[in-house]
Amino acid sequence: MNKVQTQKQESKFKSLFASFAIPVLVAVGICIYMFVMGNPSNFEGGDPNNHPVQEGVGHVLGLIYKGGFIVPILLSLVLMSITFSIERFLTLAKASGKGSAESFVHKVKVQLAAGNIEAALKECDAQQGSVANVVKSALSKYREMENASGMDKDQKVLAIQKEIEESVSLELPMLEKNLVIIATMASVSTLVALLGTVIGMIKAFSALASAGSPDSVALANGISEALINTALGIGNSALATIMYNVFTTKIDKVTYTIDEAGFTITQQFAATHK
Repeated sequence: MNKVQTQKQESKFKSLFASFAIPVLVAVGICIYMFVMGNPSNFEGGDPNNHPVQEGVGHVLGLIYKGGFIVPILLSLVLMSITFSIERFLTLAKASGKGSAESFVHKVKVQLAAGNIEAALKECDAQQGSVANVVKSALSKYREMENASGMDKDQKVLAIQKEIEESVSLELPMLEKNLVIIATMASVSTLVALLGTVIGMIKAFSALASAGSPDSVALANGISEALINTALGIGNSALATIMYNVFTTKIDKVTYTIDEAGFTITQQFAATHK
């Protein structure tokens, strides 16, 4: 019961983390846009209504600022991708435990083959993480079934398998938590960037049409401003897509390791008990 409560508390914390982090990151993105990119020193004559300065970091910041009101939204999405990628990286690193998960499973196999369940449980305590939690639950049930009476071997094996399934059902949601946010960043960033590009192009050609004589500088700046949104959106979409695939691969690896350990435990029990 304590383990279930701990899992629920961790899940609640991660949900609260997402609820807290998203508005904070939106606020940070807006502040960066207004006070860093919109700093008067980034523009000619110290006026944000003028063109960006012609060289240096200020030119880049000022040019991004000219991307319009879509830019702080995209900045917020970029910050979300980075923040939740770091959060997932730390969570999955913790899930694998303190050492190599494959080495841990091998040690458990050796201890089980030698009939030393207590040593296998100590390996779980030393390893920690989601893999070790599932294996420890299975080993505890393994020890319980050794002393159980009134049950045949198949029933005992089934009880161990059920314990493994219940433990996995507690651990996997923690591994997949917040992945949906990263996946959302991959698709939404491109759409928001496209919206910013379309708005920027409309403004650029409207300004060109009302200017009378063509202004090549104004046209070039207008097109650059529109494409800034595209660059930010596509860049963030690429980052989010890569990180999502990296994390799903890591989760699959953890799941495979858990399945391997569970299979080993049930087969060992079936082979050594009548």
